[in-house]
Amino acid sequence: MTAKLKTAVLGATGYSGLELARLLGRHPRTDAPLLLRRSAETDESAAALPHVSGNGNGHSPLQPFSWPALQQQGVELLFLATPHAVSRELVPEAVTRGLRIVDLSGAWRLKQEQHRAVYGFKDSNPQTAAELTEHAVYGLPELKPNADQIPSAALVANPGCYATSVILALAPLLSSGIVDCDRGIVSDSKSGVSGAGKEPTARTHFVSVADNFSAYSVFGHRHTGEILEQLALKSSQLIFTPHLLPIPRGILSTIYVHLKHETTSDEIQSCFRDFYKGKRWIRVFPAPSLPEIQFSVHTNHCDLGFCLARDGRRLVVVSCLDNLLKGAAGQAVQNMNLMYGWDEAEGLQ
Repeated sequence: MTAKLKTAVLGATGYSGLELARLLGRHPRTDAPLLLRRSAETDESAAALPHVSGNGNGHSPLQPFSWPALQQQGVELLFLATPHAVSRELVPEAVTRGLRIVDLSGAWRLKQEQHRAVYGFKDSNPQTAAELTEHAVYGLPELKPNADQIPSAALVANPGCYATSVILALAPLLSSGIVDCDRGIVSDSKSGVSGAGKEPTARTHFVSVADNFSAYSVFGHRHTGEILEQLALKSSQLIFTPHLLPIPRGILSTIYVHLKHETTSDEIQSCFRDFYKGKRWIRVFPAPSLPEIQFSVHTNHCDLGFCLARDGRRLVVVSCLDNLLKGAAGQAVQNMNLMYGWDEAEGLQ
C-alpha cells in the first residue's frame, strides 16, 4: 500500500487555512495534516475550532510552529496560509530543508519589482529572495506554461482570489488576439467579507458590512500586479476596482472589453470552450446565461459567461468563484495534486 503524503498547514485558524485543513483531512492521498500556529497566535484563540482543538475525530490539536516538529512528523509539503511577510521570511529556510511549499499569500507571486513593491518586503538575504522569486511557479493550473511547471516546482505561489477570477475570464480572449487592449479593460469585482481575512477591521465589522456595498483600494489593490503580469497587460490598459459584498464568501467579477473587429456570440463561445477544453474546474455558460455566486460557492469551480453587444464589438464577461476554494484552499489542493502527479480533482469533488 502506497504511503500517504505528509503535509502541514501553518495558519490553520484563518478562513483559508480552515478550508485547507478540511480538504486535506479528507483527501484520499494525504494523512491528516499537521496543523501549526505562529507564535503570535495562542491556543485559546483556536479553542472553539474543532478542526484545530483536537475535538474533531481524527484531527490533532494545533501545535506551535517549529522546524524540528516538521522534521519529526516527516512533513514533505508545507502549506503557508500566513501573512505575506511571514511567508517571505519562512520560505527560504523551508526550501533549504528540502520541503516543497504551496504558499497562499502574495509573497512569491510577483516577478516584477514595480508590482511587488506594494508589499514592502524587507528581505534578510535579497539574493536568495530574488532567486526564489525567479523560480517560484504561479499556481494557476488552467494556464500555460503554469500547468507544465507546477509538477516539478519546489515553490508554488497560489494565486490571489480576485486575480484568479479576472485572469481566467480574460486569458482566452487575450490569447486569441481579439481584444482591443488600448481602449482599456475594466474589471468591476465584488467579494464576500472572508476575502479580507480573519483579522477584524473597521471596514469588516458587521455594522459596516451589513446592508452596505462599498468600493475599496481603488487603483491600489495588491492583486492588480498579478493580473497585469499573468496577462502581459500594461497598467494603462486595465482598471480593476474591488468591492465588498455583505455576504460571507464568493466573488463575482464583471469585466468590460472592446473587440478589435465585429465578432459573433458563437465565436466568443468557441474561444472560451476551446481554451478550457478538458479543464475540470472551468464551467463555461452558454450565452446569454450568466454565472451567479450561488452556483460556484462551496465548489472549486470558476464559472464564466458573457454577453456580446449587438454591434459585435463590445463584450461583458462575468466570472464567479468561491474565494476560499478556487480562490485559495481549493486551488492549493489542485496544485498539490499536480505536484505529485495525481488527478487534479482528487479531494475536491
